Amino acid sequence: MPTILPIMQNAYLLIGSNLGNKIEQLEKAVQYIQQECGQIVKRSAFYETAPWGFTDQPAFMNQALWIQTVLEPEALMQSLLNIEARMGRIRTVKLGPRIIDLDILQIDQLIIDTPILQIPHPAMTERRFALAPLAEIAPDLMHPKLQKTASELLLACTDIVTGKQIGRAHV
Repeated sequence: MPTILPIMQNAYLLIGSNLGNKIEQLEKAVQYIQQECGQIVKRSAFYETAPWGFTDQPAFMNQALWIQTVLEPEALMQSLLNIEARMGRIRTVKLGPRIIDLDILQIDQLIIDTPILQIPHPAMTERRFALAPLAEIAPDLMHPKLQKTASELLLACTDIVTGKQIGRAHV
């Protein structure tokens, strides 16, 4: 009987932190993601960004990751939530300060809309801090609903919260 190989999917994540040593928190999250979620194909530079939504908090450090995973979308989301909990994230204030934040922006061309998971991320196109690092690592990634690339979405984004790129992308 032939072996059925799991289907590899490309997932695009946004990771962020605005408490403690932010870069150290992101690096720790990257290690956990590599161990538990899938192979990292590419990492954007770090982006330091003013807070979005709830602005009375420290600036964020964000990074986009392109990973290849065999996890189903719900299992990937659960793994990310488990990593957040292990790293000490406590959810108190919506859009408030956090030691780590792990979001799925997109998985290939999947469209998912369930109570616990929405892919592509519904607010991705409104947030420059998500689009800038995503466009850096996957400029031609097509949004499955809008049929525009990450680069086109970044150019069209009207978000005024800008960030500063720190370093360069990692392969």
